[in-house]
Amino acid sequence: MGKSIISQARGHGSLTYQVRKKAFIYKIKYPSVEGEAEILDILHSAAHSAPLAKLKVQKEIFYIPAFNNAVVGQKTKVGGVEVKDGNILMLKDIPAGSNIFNIEANPGDGGKIIRASGISALVSKKLENNKITVLMPNKNEITFSGDCRATIGTIAGSGRVLKPFVKAGRMFYKMKARNKLWPRTSAVKMNAIDHPFGSGRGKRIKSKIAKRNAPAGARVGHIRPSRTGRRK
Repeated sequence: MGKSIISQARGHGSLTYQVRKKAFIYKIKYPSVEGEAEILDILHSAAHSAPLAKLKVQKEIFYIPAFNNAVVGQKTKVGGVEVKDGNILMLKDIPAGSNIFNIEANPGDGGKIIRASGISALVSKKLENNKITVLMPNKNEITFSGDCRATIGTIAGSGRVLKPFVKAGRMFYKMKARNKLWPRTSAVKMNAIDHPFGSGRGKRIKSKIAKRNAPAGARVGHIRPSRTGRRK
């Protein structure tokens, strides 16, 4: 009798394959009210690569990625039109050429895009029908609603990628903090009992196309792609 492959075991869920809830106690969001906000604290979160800023506006407390040069006690604004690092504005009120982060994909979702340490996006141009084009760090342009909110500035922690892990032990503890599957073993290196790509009888890797209705243990590789190969 065989056993579940890793993709099946992760889908089923167990103590081995479940999210570490303790790491995700801080939820990034924007407040429902406007006004002057104060930075109460700057925190480390195991679930996020950037430090988080704890802010209070009126009676509401919320968390966002900390911006460069943020300090405890600093005042920022939620709403309005003043362009200053840490201020939270609607995209339609932010002038072109401004650096922004923690952008809402849809108005009111609290910020879903550009949240890693040391990065920022650039407001590119304003279009008709309340649409704003934003230039991402990978040079792609994405169009958002002008009512989506974002924070002015660049996220703190840009030096994170400059220091190498050096040894596997440090990487192990980093991944363990969020209970990520690590190290990842290549499927072609596994035994046949562990994965459909496994076995020592031929390691000439070719792309595998799995059928749309394939069972859980066979849904690996390309899942019913519309096309494969390099675009000519």
